[in-house]
Amino acid sequence: MNDTAIDYTAVFQALPGAVALLTPGLVYADANREFLRVSGRSREQLIGRHVFEVFPDNPDDGAASGMRNLEASLRRVLATGEREAMALQRYDVESSERPGEWDERYWSPVNAPVHGPDGSVVLIVHRVEEVTELIRARGGRGGRGAGGDGTRTGSRGRVLEAELYTRARELQELNERLRLAHAREREVALALQEAMLPAGRQVGHHRAAVRYRPAVGALNVCGDWYDLVDLVGGNRIGVSVGDVVGHGLEAAGVMGQLRSALSAASRVAAGPAEALNVLGRYAHVVDGAESATAVTTFIDFDHHIITYSSAGHPPPVLVHTDGRVEFLDRATDPPLDARPTPVPRPQARTAYDSGATLALYTDGLVERRREDIYTGLARLADALARHREADPESLADAVLLELLPPGGATDDTALVIVRL
Repeated sequence: MNDTAIDYTAVFQALPGAVALLTPGLVYADANREFLRVSGRSREQLIGRHVFEVFPDNPDDGAASGMRNLEASLRRVLATGEREAMALQRYDVESSERPGEWDERYWSPVNAPVHGPDGSVVLIVHRVEEVTELIRARGGRGGRGAGGDGTRTGSRGRVLEAELYTRARELQELNERLRLAHAREREVALALQEAMLPAGRQVGHHRAAVRYRPAVGALNVCGDWYDLVDLVGGNRIGVSVGDVVGHGLEAAGVMGQLRSALSAASRVAAGPAEALNVLGRYAHVVDGAESATAVTTFIDFDHHIITYSSAGHPPPVLVHTDGRVEFLDRATDPPLDARPTPVPRPQARTAYDSGATLALYTDGLVERRREDIYTGLARLADALARHREADPESLADAVLLELLPPGGATDDTALVIVRL
């Protein structure tokens, strides 16, 4: 291929299918020639106008629901950031030349998100396939049946038309029931997650803030967890975060088992590496713990020392009082169940001055689609350093505000901030 730049505007206009671009406000931003032809509208009648201003439901048909179904699909795409293919829809489209007259149309729509740099949905690609003529052909209009008058062919065609439309509606209703069932599971799983995650008061007088943010509009929730425990011997606490692969009730259940096991192990282990060794052996017998990650830190407030160990998890961040940022990445090992036989995990130590800040988090805070993980880590380090003088609660809120997309993340997020 030569160096000539591709004219994507020309490509868009030449697409053989009917395609329009909608803003998050459901306003037409653009439409190709085929969409204008299929919809019977000019660019002036579409661009800059709300989709349901241009195509409302037929007010004379109380059962008309095509446009309401389309709106529900578009809003789900905005909320979930995921592509959605709709069942066959019947639309009554008002004639642009004869206001008040409505044409019966059948469209098969697909709605797909266009993501911005921060992962939010900035446009929706709305593609429709016009199947009205197919439906009419199946209805045998103008055809001739075995009796010579088209009666048998027309009757059979109308039956096929009714069956096709009925099956499409049944599919849509089934999808809606599945969505409602998933929503109920999500609600139960989040309630279970909230009940199992500990409160900050378990670390005594030390200043700490904890946050959990579920993924917005998706089932990819309830795999993240955190834990803060008082340790035996001296002025010490253990702070951990982890991530379970999976979602919903199953992930919440696995998360609870791993968090409880690490909490118990930390209270008796000589250090964080030993605690993760115990947790790794336990993870081998827990269904659903495959590829789970965790990082734990033991903080000694008397000697200003942090001892840490990681099992495949993003590194904690230590922000020193002078603003210097240190990633605690010198004791990183594979995920909890990655080794068939137990092998001692590494651990490392680092010193800090009073007033420093420690942050532990899960990957939902720093990972973005089509972005290098180090970009997210740099963004986190910058936010923590700039707001380091804020109290832990305010600092946690500021970090979430700056790092999570405006519409919410597509993965759940846990964050722990400790003022040392």
